[in-house]
Amino acid sequence: MRPQLSVVVHGRNVQGHLGESLDALARQADADVEVVVAAVGTSARAAAARHPGLTLVALPEETPDGAARAAGAACAGGRWLHFVPSKDSVPTGAARAVAERAAALPDTVDVLLTDHTRSTWRHTRRPSPDGRFLAEPGRREVSLADCPDLLKVTPVLGNRVLRRDFWRARQDLLATDDELFAAYAALLTADRIAVFDQAGLEERRLRPESLPPPTADDHFALLETYERLLRLAEQRAAGPGPFGILYAAMVTAGLRTVARAGLPEPQAREFFHRAALAAVAFRPPGHRRPGGLEGVRRRLLEEDAYTKYRALQLADQRRRKLGSAVAGGRRRAAKTVRDIQYHQDLRRPLDPRLAVFSAYWDRGVACNPGAIAAKLAELAPHIHPVWVVSRANEPLLPPGTDHVVPGTRRYWRVMATAKYLVNNANFPNAIVKRQGSVHLQTHHGTPLKRMGLDQLDYPAAAQGLNFHELLARVDRWDYSVSSNSHSTQMWQRAYQSRYAELDHGYPRNDVYYTATAADVRAVRDRLGIAPGKRALLYAPTHRDYEATWTPHLDLAALAERLGDDTVLLVRGHYFYGGGTGSPLTAPRRTGRVVDVSAYDPVEDLALAADALVTDYSSLMFDYANLDRPIVVHADDWETYAKTRGVYFDLLAEPPGAVARTQEELTEILTTDAWRDAAARRARAAFRRRFCEFDDGRAAERVVRRVFLDEPESALPPVVPLDERVPAPTPEEAVR
Repeated sequence: MRPQLSVVVHGRNVQGHLGESLDALARQADADVEVVVAAVGTSARAAAARHPGLTLVALPEETPDGAARAAGAACAGGRWLHFVPSKDSVPTGAARAVAERAAALPDTVDVLLTDHTRSTWRHTRRPSPDGRFLAEPGRREVSLADCPDLLKVTPVLGNRVLRRDFWRARQDLLATDDELFAAYAALLTADRIAVFDQAGLEERRLRPESLPPPTADDHFALLETYERLLRLAEQRAAGPGPFGILYAAMVTAGLRTVARAGLPEPQAREFFHRAALAAVAFRPPGHRRPGGLEGVRRRLLEEDAYTKYRALQLADQRRRKLGSAVAGGRRRAAKTVRDIQYHQDLRRPLDPRLAVFSAYWDRGVACNPGAIAAKLAELAPHIHPVWVVSRANEPLLPPGTDHVVPGTRRYWRVMATAKYLVNNANFPNAIVKRQGSVHLQTHHGTPLKRMGLDQLDYPAAAQGLNFHELLARVDRWDYSVSSNSHSTQMWQRAYQSRYAELDHGYPRNDVYYTATAADVRAVRDRLGIAPGKRALLYAPTHRDYEATWTPHLDLAALAERLGDDTVLLVRGHYFYGGGTGSPLTAPRRTGRVVDVSAYDPVEDLALAADALVTDYSSLMFDYANLDRPIVVHADDWETYAKTRGVYFDLLAEPPGAVARTQEELTEILTTDAWRDAAARRARAAFRRRFCEFDDGRAAERVVRRVFLDEPESALPPVVPLDERVPAPTPEEAVR
């Protein structure tokens, strides 16, 4: 039986939102509602493949929006088509409700216009302003001439459900990459329109700072879109009402562009002139301008009086600034000497031979920044590295490390003048992003738990986090390093800005492919692990809902059960430190339990271990590069997932055997279950997904791309997973 409604989800997996959209739609699919996914690129195909009940149309990476809509519609069987961009979603129950409303409509109706909600990084499902326009026709089926205010409904194609035959007849107009044109054209060319005053779409408005900045050509193209629409309205004899609404929208868009787009002066003047020509050419007979300041602006536009318009704008800005200065003066404190000196240093030239590094909030030389600095010394020795290190961690630095302590005079000088700034967290809010400087964000793990803006719905995780300040820090990034497509998508969503993604792998993981048998033996010797002993690295993660460390394992009892042939290397999360926060419930070092919480680098511990035991630590993603067994102890998974928020179900996609209790963990580790065939299969699937870009040459790719400015095409290609050779296992190292 033919479905009433085909929901055609189309496009790339923008900022990782497609999976959530399809989850919601899959629950709504039934005999009356089919879901077609016109998936553009590998990431979108992977998200759609997790829902076998949906129809997948796989499209190449660069397929434009209009072509994706057309491809999806060609495979759809519904009487009505609902086009939903991949960044947006359909509210729970809305698809079935729209299908029921559409089923009652005759074939004389071409468009069913629905309401929608709006979501941003900060707000979820806020009502649209369209209710008053949608209420006007009620349940009547009307023409646009009867209800011209329907053109004031937000112009997105996702709130216009189109009859299939109407789409086919108008496909030359509607299968365009210009969604604004398609949204208006659908109403202009419809004979009859019906209204559904419930939300049929959740429009997700992406943070503008996360999108490519519009060019001057984009602004001129906007004018051309409105001119095309006004000509179409004339051809369709839409009448004075619809024409006047489109004309007003064009003039408003033109003035807004001049006021807010920040175009260079020659281009701004040219755009104003073009907008003035359009305002005069398409002005409806008898058109009256609004009163007040807006009316003055429109008159100056029609007169093409650019100089007068700018003078009016400048006067208005001065008036507002004066009011702001008076209010702010009451709160403004005198600048400190530090602020004055720093801002003086900001006027100095950038030093192209200076790079600042920091890791884990100034703990020292570690993680991805440490691996990048080491490769930088090899490939670009002319660039001098300076590490930001807290006073407490100064004694732990490798001898000869040039460094600065936060807050010192040299610290502010270095932060102001270095061309390159590298961090696996974020530099403080006071640091200014200078034009020409390069900020490299390396991150310090693959995200299982929710990060950045995705923490908004998880107050325990977001406690004390100012999201506006977070975004201001993110806006300083020029590059973001990623080790797999999952991370790339999650960073795009959690940290919405315009940085370039470097899908090059994590530099800190290079050692898992470059370490030799001698390296493995040396680490085990330093840790006192005798040849033939099994070493298990136990690395639990931090929990936001626990103020201090709460032991989840009785390590002494576990070590007793595992016997003399097994050594437990216990690595506490760095948030807890190595003292009172230590996870040990046994002496700090015995023959069977060794507290390595203060041992750096953690990559050495991974090389020394025959297997990893963890709960939800991101170390599991890095350790998987070694292709050694991983056992997950998930005694509080439901609490962790609900409180912290997670991106996927670890119990459904584990890297190996899973234990829910200490007894189950003991059973796994005292039998062959920790490394049996089932564990190997789980690990292989996990590695395919999360070890995508790590192959031993990540640091080289990052240094060549960021510091030596080499093009992507010149970088070493990522070695296929099945061709990579991880470091020797401890068993192999002693042969």
